[in-house]
Amino acid sequence: MNPQSLPPPIPAAGNLRHRILGIDPGSRITGYAVIDTDGQRSVRVASGCIRVGEHPWPDRLGLIFDRVAEIVALHHPHEMAVEQLIFARDPTAALKIGQARGAVLCAGLKGGVTVHEYSPKTVKLAVVGTGGAEKAQVQHMVRILLTLPDEPTEDEADALAIALCHAHSMGIPARKRAAASWRDWRP
Repeated sequence: MNPQSLPPPIPAAGNLRHRILGIDPGSRITGYAVIDTDGQRSVRVASGCIRVGEHPWPDRLGLIFDRVAEIVALHHPHEMAVEQLIFARDPTAALKIGQARGAVLCAGLKGGVTVHEYSPKTVKLAVVGTGGAEKAQVQHMVRILLTLPDEPTEDEADALAIALCHAHSMGIPARKRAAASWRDWRP
């Protein structure tokens, strides 16, 4: 195994005390993102990709499990949000992604993290405003929402979007939630 070195943990940003780990599972590249949030504002703590290369399949699953467990131990997230597998044209690819998801879920659960799952459409809707958004739109909106200096890679952006989706789902204040549309909203 050749584990990538992780950056040192960053303490919680100000009063953003809730830490979320977002994961975009893949059979070769798994995106990860750690954000601090209060449900309305979010700050990136760490993000990147777990690249497992050309190792034999069981070794790749072990590497994914080990790296996610390492990220959980390093950053101590309160919750983990993982993208669901909806469908795949290739049954073999779907099986491999499903197994990678299993490695991710087990690592999070073993680390004592509560796991939440979101469909790709739900994530895109929460971050971009449309469930049919393109990868480039997700990358752009993640950069804007988190005020990142550079555009993240596709897998990293997907993981950041998953974490943001979970942050948005938990942080709508009661008085704003009651409005049925923008016309009903009153400050």
